[in-house]
Amino acid sequence: MKKNIFACFVLMISCAFAFSQTGDEKLLKLAEDRTAFYGTDFKGTYSIVQKIPGEGERRTDAVMYRRDSEKKWTILVTGPAHEKGKGYLQFDGKIWFYDPVDKRFTFSSAKDKFQNSNVTNSDFAPQKYYSDYNIASASDALLGSYKCRMFVLKAKNSSAEYPEVHIWVSVDDGLVRKKVEYSLSGQVLRTTGVQSFQIVKNGSAEYAVPAKMVVVDGLKGKKISGKIQYERTQVTISNVSFSKAADSVYSKPYLEMMSAK
Repeated sequence: MKKNIFACFVLMISCAFAFSQTGDEKLLKLAEDRTAFYGTDFKGTYSIVQKIPGEGERRTDAVMYRRDSEKKWTILVTGPAHEKGKGYLQFDGKIWFYDPVDKRFTFSSAKDKFQNSNVTNSDFAPQKYYSDYNIASASDALLGSYKCRMFVLKAKNSSAEYPEVHIWVSVDDGLVRKKVEYSLSGQVLRTTGVQSFQIVKNGSAEYAVPAKMVVVDGLKGKKISGKIQYERTQVTISNVSFSKAADSVYSKPYLEMMSAK
């Protein structure tokens, strides 16, 4: 009798654990899905302000087009004046950078810094929290006023950008509110905080797009007045639209044409 009771108890614990894991996996999958806009094109205006300790600020303005269903995106730099006309293009699994001065394309990568800021090219694309990572652990956490699940994620394949990532996902909407990326040795590489989201309607669908986020680079810092201050980049996204763009927008000739204007 006692053995049966013990067996039932173990079964209940196992079922509860399995349910918890399934719930966490669903939330992580939702968090990944909410970073993508499948079934529609995306367009947004980006203001990227990099703050360098002891040196001041650098600003880049750009317009981005995304077609996530075909894994394509185009970024056209619109300011400052000496950077205007530069562009980035992703298609066929490759990223290209166009310099209007040299009038030529050079190969870039997802890990490369965008315009020498603390933002990488991969930050502009859908994130692969569920596809490229396993859940090492998950726990309840309060981030400001948001009730979150804090996931410790470990890379499960070579396509994962970082060996380990921690993310805070708000449980009521599946949005990532904070992300910390680590090296293999456990050093903090970058910390990203999403300060606010904007809800944009497209027909019957609604999309959550970050309105403001801040990326802090854990590798680039300077001691000022006896305290280490790290480089940080604030990204503001506005003028969001989900109207379909012409196919030509996602092409090298488009960047060449627009850079001449």
